[in-house]
Amino acid sequence: MKDLMLTTIAAFMMLLSFPSTELHAQDAEKGVQLTANVQVIQFHSEHRCKTCLKIEALTAEALKSFPEVPFRLVNVDDKANEKLAAQFEATGTALVLYDGKLGKKMDLTDFAFMNAHDDEKFVGTLKKYLESFVK
Repeated sequence: MKDLMLTTIAAFMMLLSFPSTELHAQDAEKGVQLTANVQVIQFHSEHRCKTCLKIEALTAEALKSFPEVPFRLVNVDDKANEKLAAQFEATGTALVLYDGKLGKKMDLTDFAFMNAHDDEKFVGTLKKYLESFVK
């Protein structure tokens, strides 16, 4: 139990040092139009905590307003996902907006962990991040 707790704390501390990508959005003249190039990726490890599961549920809830945006769950412990996890420097739970066509990334991991306890704030803010990400 003590080892599990230390591992969890170490993983969380690593996530806090996860680099974020700042994006400079341009103003859109006719609102936001999301494309299939944009996706939301949640990385996770084999053993998932309550907060990680909550982040998944709230992200899925927010994406109901954006049915054209795929939501990918990627297990970083699965060898098949090794290259993708390395590309995003994900070693555990991480939440990322990604535009494959432009190569843009926005790391929302800190936001997700800090707001998973507040459903309304999480969903509303994630929607705003999605809208600004595609401008």
